[in-house]
Amino acid sequence: MSTGIIALLTTVTWLVAIHEFQKPERHQNNRIIIISTASGSLLTLILTISLFQSLSF
Repeated sequence: MSTGIIALLTTVTWLVAIHEFQKPERHQNNRIIIISTASGSLLTLILTISLFQSLSF
């Protein structure tokens, strides 16, 4: 359940970053780009660790 929520948050965060990058350069907000990229990276790392921990070898 929590993995699904983290995956949803990660997807939304990266979509916000992509949307901001697609704007013309003069309309881009650097603060939004930095925050969304950093939080997207952190959430992706958390999601990756969570998924690897759920694997059984």
